[in-house]
Amino acid sequence: MRDFGEILARAAERKGGLERLEALLAGTPVKSPAEIAAMADARILAAMTRRVFNAGFSSKVIDAKWPAFEAAFRGFDPAACAFLSDENFDALLRNADIVRNGAKIRSVQANAAFLLDLAREHGSAARFFADWPDGDYVGLLDVLKRRGSHLGGDSGIWFLRMIGKPAFALSPDVVTALIREGVVERAPGGKRDFALVQAAFNAWLAETGRNLTELSRILAMSVGD
Repeated sequence: MRDFGEILARAAERKGGLERLEALLAGTPVKSPAEIAAMADARILAAMTRRVFNAGFSSKVIDAKWPAFEAAFRGFDPAACAFLSDENFDALLRNADIVRNGAKIRSVQANAAFLLDLAREHGSAARFFADWPDGDYVGLLDVLKRRGSHLGGDSGIWFLRMIGKPAFALSPDVVTALIREGVVERAPGGKRDFALVQAAFNAWLAETGRNLTELSRILAMSVGD
């Protein structure tokens, strides 16, 4: 595995120089732990829901309908959403202003209950996400998969990016770069592979001081002729 400076130089060359590369990185901002902790848990649930409904649907459709989602789910107050009555659920299924997918509507209820559990355990769900260490990012993805609803795989990753949590994505370009750097031999598919990927990112974190999102995007931009 090379020093990350060489990977950065390759990405900068592909993107027209370091200044241009840094401008591209600024397009995916991250928040400090204090900023994430200050978020209302309703905004955490809103981000989860937006990501869940974006999966398999055009983002333009979800964007256009989002004000109706906010109204239909009562501003994503976790307590209100966690105790959704059968009558409320049926009303949501009839609401043409949102996407009427029963399984995804139920996921809002399940994720609201998940956030209430986190709030009882940590003071707030936002605090839980703020305090989770970047050095065990794959562990956080596992929590989302096990305890959340429809938050496994890419959905969990993009949810974390939506709330500003540093997050690496295993896109095809990032996987290509990881294989090129000798971190893994193929697309990660098991605990051992993910441990190797986490270890590589932890080494690059220590080397560069950059966050997981930046490191991931630089790896992706270093791929290609």
